[in-house]
Amino acid sequence: MTDIADLIMLTVILLNFFILGSSRLGACVRAVALQGAILSCLAPLLHGLAPHALFLAASAFLLKGLVIPWLLFRAIKKVQIKRKIEPRISYVASLMLGALVTGSAFIFGDRLPLITEHVHSLVIPTAMTTLAMGFLILITRTKAITQVLGYLIFENGIFLFGILLSETMPAMVEAGVLLDMLVAIFIMGIVMNHINREFSSINTEELCLLRE
Repeated sequence: MTDIADLIMLTVILLNFFILGSSRLGACVRAVALQGAILSCLAPLLHGLAPHALFLAASAFLLKGLVIPWLLFRAIKKVQIKRKIEPRISYVASLMLGALVTGSAFIFGDRLPLITEHVHSLVIPTAMTTLAMGFLILITRTKAITQVLGYLIFENGIFLFGILLSETMPAMVEAGVLLDMLVAIFIMGIVMNHINREFSSINTEELCLLRE
C-alpha cells in the first residue's frame, strides 16, 4: 500500500509540473481532474477501508475528478475562452521556480518534527509542493479560469494535509471543506462571466481599466 501511495504522490508532483509548463487549457483542466481523482484514493490506502475513509474518497473523487472539471469545461465553452494559456512569465521560468519550490519543500519537510510513521513520508513534501505550485499558478497566470485551476491545485495540497488527520477530523468538517471548494468554483464562474461580459475578455489584467 505504501508503494502505491508513494507512486500516487510522485504522479501528483509530475502533474504539477505538467500544468505549470503546459500552454493548453483543456490539457491543464484534465490534469487537475486526474490529480484530484488519484488524490481521492489516498485516504483508503493510508487509513484502510474504514467507512470514514471511503466516504472521503468517494466525495473527493466525485467533486475533484468529475463535477468540477465538467463545470470548468462548461465555462470554457460558454464564455468562449481561448484554449491557449498566456502566462505572465515564460514557461521555462515557471518550471524553474517550480523545481525550486519542490526542492525547498522536500528539504523543509525532512526538518519538521514529525511522528515516527510520517518520517521520510512523501505526504508532507508533496502537500507543501502542491500548495506552492497552486500559489505559483495563481500569481503567474492572467486568465481567471487558469487562476481557478491554481486554486484547485492549492486546495489539493490542503486536502493532502487533511488526509493525515482524517482519522481524528470529523467527517462533517471534511465535507465542509469540499463544499467550500465547490462553492468557490461557482463564484469564480460568475466572476468570469461578468468579466467576459464587460470587457470581452477574461484576462484579469483588464481589471485595471475599472474606474469609479
